[in-house]
Amino acid sequence: MSALRKKFGDDYQVVTTSSSGSGFNQAPPEKKKKRQRFVDKNGRCNVQHGNLGGETSRYLSDLFTTLVDLKWRWNLFIFILTYTVAWLFMASMWWVIAYIRGDLHRTHDDKYTPCVANVYNFPSAFLFFIETEATIGYGYRYITDKCPEGIILFLFQSILGSIVDAFLIGCMFIKMSQPKKRAETLMFSEHAVISMRDGKQTLMFRVGNLRNSHMVSAQIRCKLLKSRQTPEGEFLPLDQLELDVGFSTGADQLFLVSPLTICHVIDTKSPFYELSQRSMQTEQFEIVVILEGIVETTGMTCQARTSYTEDEVLWGHRFFPVISLEEGFFKVDYSQFHATFEVPTLPYSVKEQEDALLLSSPLMAPSLCNSGDNRTSSLDGLEALEDSDSTAKLPTKLQKMTGGGCRDGLPRKLLRMSSTTSEMTYSLGDLPMKLQRISSVPGVSDDKLLLGKASKICTEPMSKSVADLPPKLQRLAGGGRMDGHLPPKLRKMNSDRFT
Repeated sequence: MSALRKKFGDDYQVVTTSSSGSGFNQAPPEKKKKRQRFVDKNGRCNVQHGNLGGETSRYLSDLFTTLVDLKWRWNLFIFILTYTVAWLFMASMWWVIAYIRGDLHRTHDDKYTPCVANVYNFPSAFLFFIETEATIGYGYRYITDKCPEGIILFLFQSILGSIVDAFLIGCMFIKMSQPKKRAETLMFSEHAVISMRDGKQTLMFRVGNLRNSHMVSAQIRCKLLKSRQTPEGEFLPLDQLELDVGFSTGADQLFLVSPLTICHVIDTKSPFYELSQRSMQTEQFEIVVILEGIVETTGMTCQARTSYTEDEVLWGHRFFPVISLEEGFFKVDYSQFHATFEVPTLPYSVKEQEDALLLSSPLMAPSLCNSGDNRTSSLDGLEALEDSDSTAKLPTKLQKMTGGGCRDGLPRKLLRMSSTTSEMTYSLGDLPMKLQRISSVPGVSDDKLLLGKASKICTEPMSKSVADLPPKLQRLAGGGRMDGHLPPKLRKMNSDRFT
């Protein structure tokens, strides 16, 4: 305990899997009645099929799979019964042939050749069949060439025996080699936990492999079983929802050589987006975990299953580390496989946390003013701005320069000047140096003086002022052409506009 506090801090407390604390000093919730599970902890699906009616004949159409799916006691019963019936039937056939031919009454006649030598009653006929079927061949009882019906029965016996052997022995072999028992060495944690990981609220559980042989291409999936009602009023008692455990990033593909912690990030796409510590006390759901992989030794696909109900999800807990570095190898301590410890975790849902964050620090979007249709041309020769859609296509700095929204921080006189020059305003940091000096000169009270100096600045050669602007602003300022490249008439008209 002291070592754990030294490693993780005094706020953390080790708990066992039997504890149901949440990490807060609250009264323990009242224990709810154990409800019915859809999938047991050992992976058995708690479902029974009833009222099949005439559909039971479908089981006989796939007799081999039906026999494999039966329990071991029924398999052994069918195995013994089939061989016993087959042996008795074939022994009866040999006895009937001997009885019809009269071999049973002439067994001591040395001159008479029977169908099967030394068969004089039913037990001897049964022993002859067993010796022939099992290829024991003692040599005391044998078939003779004076009995064609015996030869035909012998061929039928060989074919029938091969079919029975292939069917029953194959069925038993498949059942014994099923990888279901391999799933017994795949472990799942007894509880799932909810806590913060990488700054995100996460649902976590742990899986482990007890054998040294690997699970090739191991993949894990999670299903959430929860009752719900559709907007149309339809009630779905066991609605299945997919829980993302890393399908998009490939985290669901496991290299299962040591215990791994499987994570489901609770976000807007998660079914647990609105799940809080308080609501979990009233919710009813079941998380089904399915682990699939190929057994390395046999090459057969193995599937292990388990489930977690709402009572088995611990809020504000984290799994205890089980891997330690030893001299030359990593050691896994499975005694702490199910152990968890409490960590500080907010008892609110992700939705409640995001709403509270928005209320505490609202995002102030920049105000955009609508462009007017009656804007006049400015004294600096720039044409009227286009509508807000065209302005939005400009870069960010140009939107700040051409946008008419951020005007509150400018002087009134400069605002009045901008209202007469196509509603265009500049922040002092974006104005040319001359305009900045004009706007900061004390005692300038006449608007005409300010406009006159601004017009004087704007009447400088266009080749110097426009050429320094970006290409898009050059097009706004003069159609994208500098004054030095204009025809004489247009150049004269352009100079008349500033006089």
